Amino acid sequence: MNQYAQMIRLLKTPDVMKRLMRLYGQRDGMLVQQTMRYTHMLKKHEEAFSADGPVLLISAPGRTEIGGNHTDHNAGKVLAAAINLDTLAAVSKRRDRKVCIYSEGYEPLKMTLDELDMVEKEMGTTAAMVRGVARKLTENGFAVGGFDAVISSTVRSGSGLSSSAAFEVLMCAIFDQLFNGWRMDPVVRAKYAQYTENVYFGKPSGLMDQMASSVGGLTYIDFKNDEPKIEAISYDFAARGYAITVINTGGSHDDLTGLYASIPREMGEVAACFGEKVLRRVRPEQFMQNIAMIREKLGPKGDRAILRAAHYFEENRRVDDMADALRRDDLPAFLAAVVESGLSSETYLQNIFADGEREAVALGLMLADRKLKGRGAWRVHGGGFAGTTLNFVPQKELDGFVKDMNAVFGEYSCEVLDIRPEGAAVVDLLGAAGA
Repeated sequence: MNQYAQMIRLLKTPDVMKRLMRLYGQRDGMLVQQTMRYTHMLKKHEEAFSADGPVLLISAPGRTEIGGNHTDHNAGKVLAAAINLDTLAAVSKRRDRKVCIYSEGYEPLKMTLDELDMVEKEMGTTAAMVRGVARKLTENGFAVGGFDAVISSTVRSGSGLSSSAAFEVLMCAIFDQLFNGWRMDPVVRAKYAQYTENVYFGKPSGLMDQMASSVGGLTYIDFKNDEPKIEAISYDFAARGYAITVINTGGSHDDLTGLYASIPREMGEVAACFGEKVLRRVRPEQFMQNIAMIREKLGPKGDRAILRAAHYFEENRRVDDMADALRRDDLPAFLAAVVESGLSSETYLQNIFADGEREAVALGLMLADRKLKGRGAWRVHGGGFAGTTLNFVPQKELDGFVKDMNAVFGEYSCEVLDIRPEGAAVVDLLGAAGA
């Protein structure tokens, strides 16, 4: 029996099934779905590469942003969680420095790691993410080398669940596992992934996406200092009768980089009025007492920047309120803060509408308001402008909520999420379970 057949057989053993339940949750049909997915990937790897060395399965999750909308890039606070959707690689080590990736839905990628400088025409591509991660690792004393990988992702591109962050974290994990003995700290891994996102991929972002994917679980993160303060928060929403859902309203984030970039830029303009680079260095009361001065410096076109800064300061407070509510098991207070966050994003941050013709996010929020008011919570999810909304739905209403949202936005547009307790992870079917 070759190693591929042996690994496929091992997928149905108790230890492996337990491992899969930890990564993907315990909803009906999950084990069947993931076993089929892993089997498919192993067969694809055998067909493409037929490796004579070990084949590992390495996973990096997507993330959900629960609180802290557009705060991380200004050294703010967030409440975020890794989720049971992931980017998964069946990967084997090569003896040279070539990288070969077969990713479902994309053209095969073949490249070499001999040259790691940024290639401007690669920005926004898979090659840029591989090259950027490899450069950052080598600069910091980690080894890199070639590999063959088949990759599958349930974190859809443009969905607002951080598909690029999951891929970047996955690349860090692959190099770490294959060439460094899995010794990279999760926070360091997140920072290297963010560097790649900003510099090589060309997308402005804070550190929240990569941090949530790399660290795992439900986490309160304070980005005030270079070394973020991270606190794991244990809370079982399902045990309290609630499900977390995201609704893909049909818009993509892929062409909205300019809109995203305007938010940190405008917050930075307000901070500069006080001689600072980020708003976290400005006191909230200092900001409120000097709005006339800010408006004089920025002019009438700076009014949106002032509103966005007001959102920032209040959102930091809300993140603390959300975390405190979960710590003391005050679910009504938590849900109220989520709704308040969404209203602030809509009125002050102004990231609900991409343009006058794309208003699907606003439609999703209106429908959730009608269905969940007084019983659940809803808000824009992630970067905004297009993409997804986040909802906390009573379990007893979940089936009807999913059905109604799918009827409006399309089949499978409403996804039920589980919080994944683990960030980047290795599933070594022929050896130990991994990280």
